[in-house]
Amino acid sequence: MADVAQRAGVSSQTVSRVSNGDAAVVEATREKVLAAMKELGYRPNSAARALKRGDFRAIGVIIRGLTTTGNVKTLDAVTSSASRAGYAVTLIPLDAPTQENVKGAFTRLDELAVDAVVLIMEVHLLDTAALTLPPHVKVVVVDSDATGRFPVVDTDQRQGARSAVRHLLDLGHGTVWHVAGPEESFAAGRRAEAWEAALREEGRTVPPVLRGDWTPESGYEAGLRLADEKSCTAVFVANDQMALGVLRAFHERGVRVPEDVSVVGFDDIPEAASFIPPLTTVRQDFAQVGALCVDAVLQELAGETVTGVRLVATALVERNSTAAPRTRGRKR
Repeated sequence: MADVAQRAGVSSQTVSRVSNGDAAVVEATREKVLAAMKELGYRPNSAARALKRGDFRAIGVIIRGLTTTGNVKTLDAVTSSASRAGYAVTLIPLDAPTQENVKGAFTRLDELAVDAVVLIMEVHLLDTAALTLPPHVKVVVVDSDATGRFPVVDTDQRQGARSAVRHLLDLGHGTVWHVAGPEESFAAGRRAEAWEAALREEGRTVPPVLRGDWTPESGYEAGLRLADEKSCTAVFVANDQMALGVLRAFHERGVRVPEDVSVVGFDDIPEAASFIPPLTTVRQDFAQVGALCVDAVLQELAGETVTGVRLVATALVERNSTAAPRTRGRKR
């Protein structure tokens, strides 16, 4: 800074004022200082300025893995929305949602200096009351139950599952089987609860739940079991990747989709329209989830009180994997 001041013929205080965007600096003087900075390769220390202001323009994201569609798309949406708002994102992925891992992640983010943290993980598995958080850091939770301690943004999982079940029942199917996600998943739990509730409300038989781990391989295993269920004419699968595995299993066993069994997925991944047949599925608006996360963060940073759950609506996308049930049996 002293070198810049000497080159521009001004005081170090004037260089500091130019670095901080002080509008009171005369334009001609500002130009001289900026020219000297460029000539000498000087860049203001943004970290030091942030410490002085107490505003780092950074959001931390703690996320449970980067292998599932929901997590990756939510992260992308949060990152895009944060960038548009002028914030950088610092990412800390966790291999398991344990109390110790989360505490360590918050400690790391406090050292890296962030203004707020977005949690994309199974917070409902933690004792949030026992978490010791940096007092200045605001927190927003995605896709979980924060037990009232933090604001939550989530896809309306129940609405999406109900729309899938309702679609299949309206086509004339007597009941709907379900391939659920892993038990620890908040989203999988909400979808399974809504599936069962929708069937019970209509007085339909509730088949046993088949459970996968979000992967096509687990969907394939579930599909092999469903192929042997002669009474099964409709399946709601908790995500599109497992649905892909179900379709493969049905194909190998000679079960036609949708002539013998209708299949509905969840997520509407880009590849869903290219499945054979193209998959009817529930679309999640990840962009809106990310925008609401960042909006909640900015409100908290502005001193506003943000509470409760913000739900983002889903939409059923009808393609060729669902149809009315046929009266005759399957061809084997």
